[in-house]
Amino acid sequence: MQVLRTPDDRFDGLEGYDFAPHYAEVSDAETGTALRIHYIDEGPRDAPPVLLLHGEPSWSYLYRKFVGPLVAAGHRVIAPDLIGFGKSDKPASRTDYTYERHVQWMSDWLTGLDLKGITLFCQDWGGLIGLRLAAAYPDRFARLIIANTGLPIGTGWSEGFDAWLKFSQSVPQFPVGFIVNGGTTRDLTPGEIAAYDAPFPDESFKEGARQFPTLVPVTPEHASVAENKAAWDVLSRFAKPVLTCFSDKDAVTHGGEKVIIERIPGAKGQPHTIIKGGGHFLQEDAPEELATLINSFIANTKGA
Repeated sequence: MQVLRTPDDRFDGLEGYDFAPHYAEVSDAETGTALRIHYIDEGPRDAPPVLLLHGEPSWSYLYRKFVGPLVAAGHRVIAPDLIGFGKSDKPASRTDYTYERHVQWMSDWLTGLDLKGITLFCQDWGGLIGLRLAAAYPDRFARLIIANTGLPIGTGWSEGFDAWLKFSQSVPQFPVGFIVNGGTTRDLTPGEIAAYDAPFPDESFKEGARQFPTLVPVTPEHASVAENKAAWDVLSRFAKPVLTCFSDKDAVTHGGEKVIIERIPGAKGQPHTIIKGGGHFLQEDAPEELATLINSFIANTKGA
């Protein structure tokens, strides 16, 4: 496995992102290749962590405005970059990226840090991976906050997703900052767009970003359908607090909260909300609202 690493100077002076870097190493189970995962780690180390998982094609920059309010409330805030994104290592071949590999890489990272009492906030592929982690290690998670994501089991194809898949596989150059900006309802600043482009010096660094849309198991023929069904079996017994906060202007995941509310016991009776005016990347559109929501949900479900 050939691995690329984005030069550090690509991240110098990013708008609104001045967190100290933290790194952990995992070993790919198939090849034995060492892979470095970057993560934000702010706040008291002895506090239960709030784990913020990003998706495609973003990175932990997506959560930069969450960190201050969550740390101010006394939480430890951890936001990793998935393999292939942000400051984490990037395998150079598209075939190096599979759903199950991503789950295993992040499982090894999670258990390596021995995180417990976790409040998970997940969106996009952060949910496809994060919900698998919650199913694999339910005792490590105290509560789940789920936004604009899901855990497909061979269904879920939509016109919005179809358009995204076709675009992602046909566009000659994969315009990461442009894509994130297109998934928000506000206009990102040039500096913010540049920050989303920063992890990718050229197209060779974008193989993971290219591959991710093809991995979503929206047909019975996709890989990982069986594994996701097994995860749903666990989540259907997950009784700890679960909150959904999908946005109202995301064509890809619209209505996706319903299956979560219906199937996960911990979602019953919770104050589920729809983020008004939020696009797919609702973290960019409503960061203050979402940080307040996380703090409130933790405060109101302690001991639940």
